[in-house]
Amino acid sequence: MTPADTGASTTVGAASAVSVPDTSDARMAPGGPGYRRMSLALFLAGVATFALLYSTQALLPLISGDMGVTASDASWTVAAATGGLAVFVLPMSALSERFGRRTVMTASLAVAVTVGLLVPFAPSLPALVALRAVQGAALAGLPASATAYLAEEVTPRALVTAIGLFVAGNSVGGMSGRVITGWVAQEWGWRVAVGVIGVVAVACAVAFRLLLPAPRHFKAGSLRPRVLVRTVRDHLANPLLRRLYAIGALFMTVFGGVYTVIGYRLAEAPFSLPQGLIGSIFLVYLVGTVSASTAGRLVGRLGRRGALYLGGGTTAAGLLLSLAPSLPLVLLGLVLITAGFFAGHAVASSAVGKTAQYGRAQASALYQSAYYVGSSAGSTVGAVAFHAGGWTGTVGIGLLAVLGVVAITVTGSVAARRTAGAVAAGA
Repeated sequence: MTPADTGASTTVGAASAVSVPDTSDARMAPGGPGYRRMSLALFLAGVATFALLYSTQALLPLISGDMGVTASDASWTVAAATGGLAVFVLPMSALSERFGRRTVMTASLAVAVTVGLLVPFAPSLPALVALRAVQGAALAGLPASATAYLAEEVTPRALVTAIGLFVAGNSVGGMSGRVITGWVAQEWGWRVAVGVIGVVAVACAVAFRLLLPAPRHFKAGSLRPRVLVRTVRDHLANPLLRRLYAIGALFMTVFGGVYTVIGYRLAEAPFSLPQGLIGSIFLVYLVGTVSASTAGRLVGRLGRRGALYLGGGTTAAGLLLSLAPSLPLVLLGLVLITAGFFAGHAVASSAVGKTAQYGRAQASALYQSAYYVGSSAGSTVGAVAFHAGGWTGTVGIGLLAVLGVVAITVTGSVAARRTAGAVAAGA
């Protein structure tokens, strides 16, 4: 299957992990100098980002009870953080073009972990939502800058694998944050739980700054608004990038909705699980760690279109399984949803970095913005659907989003084939 078949980009080739450095390229590659330090640093950045960003998600039933609010109201503590990230990711990416990826990532983590230490002291839901929005805005400097850093500093053949490791850090952060908060909150309440996550994120931020190699291939760009607007306009005019942005948003709509609401479902009959066990459910994130880190090999075997179909199909199967009134089947459903989501996200995000020939931070920022808009929409709409129709309503929203992923991938494949046919006819 050719790259054009994916509808992503004709410049995106099959990528897989390699065991020896690519001597034809001065950039980092597996087995080469600095690659392990870089991988660990960005892995830890991913851990801190997702642990902070979703620190309240597993605690929503406790927040609802403590503050006397509904599930829909409490879900804004998640939606505000992801919404803040979605709004500020593009401006932060512009700063990274001017001041450097490592500088912006370091500053973003510093502000986010500081706010994370203040979140436990929020006196009311509006104050908590406001702090979470600020935290999300601060974290906006991480995702797009990290993807751009990898696109510049890592060899093209290793790019999907490197981004997969960063996404794997996201999954570990999301898992550990929810598991830790679940058990801590069961004993000492949700405020102590989010405080513990703040301390863990501080440790990750310090290690990240000490480990990440200085960039060698970064070239400072301009902060002029006209240049930024032109770059963004060019990216949005690219139909291949637009499709990737939509795919990222739809995958995250599923994921955000499912994991915002699952705690409420498991706390109710017939499951009636305690908070500690509900938090432990998020251990299934380990599946996401594996599926994201192996995305490169998946693309190498199936092609990018095949990998997206597999991710979407796996996610849909998990949604349907989760409807069963059996805890083992619900857990299996969550495993499939998580595996499909992280694989699809790793494939789509790496394609953005390879497709954009300039302004990579802005291209990645637009993807991240769409991705977290999807998260905010999924969190809010998923909670509303749960309130109106129970878990079946949330699953229905997820299935519609997966159908959108499939439709966009098919549309991209048709467009790529038409383009290839027109080129062949002209030749």
